[in-house]
Amino acid sequence: MELTPLRYFVVIAKVGHLTRASRQLGITQPALSAMLKKLEAHVGTPLLTRSGKGVELTEAGRVFLAHAQSAVRAAEQGEVAVRELLGLERGTIRIGGGATAVSYLLPPVVSLIRKQHPGLRFFVREAGSNQVAASVISSELDLGLVTLPITLPDADKLIRVPLIEDELRLILPATSPLRDPQRKRTTFAWCDLEGMAIVGFEASSAVRDVIDRAAAQGGVTLNYVMEVRSIEGIMQMVKAGIGAGFVSKFALATSTEFAAGLSCVDGALKRQLAIVKSRDRSLSVAAQACEKALVDGAKRLGKR
Repeated sequence: MELTPLRYFVVIAKVGHLTRASRQLGITQPALSAMLKKLEAHVGTPLLTRSGKGVELTEAGRVFLAHAQSAVRAAEQGEVAVRELLGLERGTIRIGGGATAVSYLLPPVVSLIRKQHPGLRFFVREAGSNQVAASVISSELDLGLVTLPITLPDADKLIRVPLIEDELRLILPATSPLRDPQRKRTTFAWCDLEGMAIVGFEASSAVRDVIDRAAAQGGVTLNYVMEVRSIEGIMQMVKAGIGAGFVSKFALATSTEFAAGLSCVDGALKRQLAIVKSRDRSLSVAAQACEKALVDGAKRLGKR
């Protein structure tokens, strides 16, 4: 049996009047009456009786209505499931993040999702946390990977999902007097950096704010001689002897040049990385899958 007559019958039963039902469905009353007669002929018994106020269900009509509603619901659920499947097969995920997120958190997640759903496409933007958050609010991005807190005026439009805690560690050029050839030194104090050349992230970036606030509390104003956007850029500049720098501990996990870097003895430079998404807009099925994979990936990374 076709679903259209069942949908029409459900509306007639709900409205209780053929004329009003035809208006709601956008078809003529004669066409709706003809459909009803055909449906009754198919089931072999009247489903409705006419009354002064419209139409009423017969006993057979009440029994048939329950099954018609169930069939319509099942068909609608099937349509939703197919749309969701297509979203995972041909959808696009737009995501942005800072240097650490894009370079070290996102790649294994994208790789995993692409293996499961090879038809998905990714648009990835690397930018500062506030830029990424603003792009999520404006609907340019589905998801953002940022350093908290977000200081935008309309930050209340974002939902924040805590992801993982990161630590920023000091790396030193080979010529630095703080550099321990035996690599036994694991910490530094802010006073050690007084006057030292520093290669840093761009001013006003969230990670730069974390570093500068901590240095100020330690009584030091850092001497920035260069500003770059990427972690790899900082590491290469430090390796070239231009100055010391701060990078995520995740960037040092496979480093042979800088080992694990140095933690601050005055208090570890911790920051909270989080996913941000719009409070006013639902995520696509593909973006939901990406969010879940990011959370699961961060849990695995945190256990290392």
